[in-house]
Amino acid sequence: MSTSANIFTSSLEVLADAAARAGENAPGSRALDDAGLLAAQRALAEVKRHVDACAAVLAGETVRRSCAEAGLDGLARKQGFRTPEALIRGITGSSSREAGTLVRVGSMLNDADLLGQARANGVDDPEEAFRIASKPWLAVVGAAVASGSLSIAAAEALRNGLGEPGPGIDREVLAAAAARLVDMIASWTSSAGAGAALSRVTIDADRVLRLARDARDELDAAGIAERERQRRSLRAFRRWRRPDGMTRYTWDLDPEGAALIDDVYDKITSPRRRGPRFIAEGERERAEAIERDERTMEQLASDSLLELVQLALDTDPTTIVGLNRPAVRILVAAKDLESGSGRGWIEGQDLPVSIATVERHLCSAGSETIAFDDRMQPANLGRTARYFNRVQRRLLSARDGGCRWPGCERPPEWTEAHHVRWWDRDHGPTDVDNGILLCRHHHLLLHDNHWEIELTTRGGPPGIAGAGECEYWLIPPSDVDPARTRRSMPTKSPALRDALGGALRTPTLLPA
Repeated sequence: MSTSANIFTSSLEVLADAAARAGENAPGSRALDDAGLLAAQRALAEVKRHVDACAAVLAGETVRRSCAEAGLDGLARKQGFRTPEALIRGITGSSSREAGTLVRVGSMLNDADLLGQARANGVDDPEEAFRIASKPWLAVVGAAVASGSLSIAAAEALRNGLGEPGPGIDREVLAAAAARLVDMIASWTSSAGAGAALSRVTIDADRVLRLARDARDELDAAGIAERERQRRSLRAFRRWRRPDGMTRYTWDLDPEGAALIDDVYDKITSPRRRGPRFIAEGERERAEAIERDERTMEQLASDSLLELVQLALDTDPTTIVGLNRPAVRILVAAKDLESGSGRGWIEGQDLPVSIATVERHLCSAGSETIAFDDRMQPANLGRTARYFNRVQRRLLSARDGGCRWPGCERPPEWTEAHHVRWWDRDHGPTDVDNGILLCRHHHLLLHDNHWEIELTTRGGPPGIAGAGECEYWLIPPSDVDPARTRRSMPTKSPALRDALGGALRTPTLLPA
């Protein structure tokens, strides 16, 4: 082993020992003042930058020794791994993404080393450089990583932002752009006095990526449309079933598509964000209601986006998804449905749902409940009379003006029609008097947490809709209010308020 190799390995051993001691004493950081904490962060960043550079050098050497020309004698294959990335992942325990970054940046370091040797031997021809190195335009980036002046994350950002040579931009132009960016980043990385390493100000990789993209667009304005097309071609929507029964979706969007979704997301969550706000008077009540909402911002965004999908399907399902309206099929034993205990199943899902969820879906025209009798035969396939039709929905919208849960401001388009006297449990009819609009969130809350709604007619017994004015009352469960005091659910419809001359009960406000 050469002297330099001995120094390298012994230095790594010393570094590993020092890092272990630092880790053992890390709880002592709680005793640091602010200046000490920031100094420790900068010192650790400096160490990490040099350690990452070493990791990239080792990754580059691993790539060199695992080249295709070596075949089965290549390092990765001899160790039982298909690729250098897999070998690095197996040794370090890193992710595929991290190992891939190390390999790509390591290749830049290899190119920098090869070109440095070539120039030392008097070879300085651009075409010869391209033959020697795989991506010579990034050699200057690799050299900056090797010196510790550029992090591997910033190097990867430069590679992604600058892209490959193409029509209108050759390798030399791209190499010059890379050199300018490396110099620019170095000039912005300030240091002063004896504590130069500790006072370093680092430009983050996200900003480096934006700088590199801007540089590419300035060099290759004609290629903007092509890169835009390439980005759009990468759009994707993926679905995974998680072991815990949840489903995860990932959505890759180009900037144009993301702008629309970002705008919707911002409008949904903006009242939750702190800082100066300029809210129109008409939006103030909605913003205050969202701030009072007990859901997290992530839950609020999820519920709202789901409601938007449901709204689109309710508006014109045939235009969006063809002739058949999407339906959630609920499978349940008839005896469980009748007794109100047991469980049901959502077709295509592995985990059971509560009877409360089954009963909630009975109210929805976007679902079909299939109950099975004790002979394992479907007892029914749903009755169209269960669902409120479009005319009834329009009447309910006009009457209720939105979700009638006290304090909720959801408009009619974001609501579901609920049977006050439940269809199966109470054999309630599907008529306008027995219907009430609730948003999805409060519809869930009612069924899952055992709230009740009571219908009365002025001068008449509870539960019977006769002549006269109908009133709706929200009855909380005993764990919310032991006395189960009724709470008024007045209409949100301004037209109906006008028609009734404002003679409506003042609602008891609840968190929406």
